[in-house]
Amino acid sequence: MDPVSSGPGQVPQLASQRDKQLMEAARELEASFLAEMLKSAGMGKTRGSFGGGIGEDQFSSLLVREQAHAIVASGGIGLAQSLFEALKERENGTF
Repeated sequence: MDPVSSGPGQVPQLASQRDKQLMEAARELEASFLAEMLKSAGMGKTRGSFGGGIGEDQFSSLLVREQAHAIVASGGIGLAQSLFEALKERENGTF
C-alpha cells in the first residue's frame, strides 16, 4: 500500500510532514473549488422577502465555505488526492 492511498471517506496515511503539508494545501484548494461551485449553484443567495436580511448576506459566504470544508472532510470529490499527487510529482521532479 503506498503512503497516501485510502478508501473513500478515509484520511490517508501520509509518510512525512511535507506530505501532510501538501495534502492540507490540496484539501484547501478542493474546498475553494467546491465553495465556488456551491455559490454558482445558488447556495448562499438571499431568499427574498423572508430571508435573513443584511446579516444573511454578510455571513452566507462563510456558511458556503464551511459547507465546502465539510464536503472535503467527508471524502470530497477526489480532487484533493489528484492535486496532492500532482504536487508530489512536481516536487520530486517526475512530471
